Amino acid sequence: MDVLKIAVLGIAGLFICILVKDAKPEFALYASLATGVCILLFAGGKLTYLMEMLDKLRSYVPLDTTYLNALLKMVGITYVGQFSAGICKDAGYSSIASQIEIFSRLSILVLCMPVLTALMETIQSFLS
Repeated sequence: MDVLKIAVLGIAGLFICILVKDAKPEFALYASLATGVCILLFAGGKLTYLMEMLDKLRSYVPLDTTYLNALLKMVGITYVGQFSAGICKDAGYSSIASQIEIFSRLSILVLCMPVLTALMETIQSFLS
């Protein structure tokens, strides 16, 4: 039921932002930021649990961790990029948010290039 907790936290943060926005717009931004940070911290706890379970799986089956680490980095880049872009959009800086999103996508592409290269080498070895 953690999703329910996060949904309630998000809706409560939304209501606080709506109530405060007319009186003090800067406080609405702070409330939005605080809500986002709380959700981010909660997600960090889930990520810690996920890492523990992946380590446990690695102990059962010998896996090449290169690809798994790349995948986890991609997930992290996506989450941080979306979070920071959302904050910029809430503050009214859509152009900065767009640049963050573009950089996040480029970072993911750069990160996946070794995986793509290994895949192409494997395909080439099968065809040879």
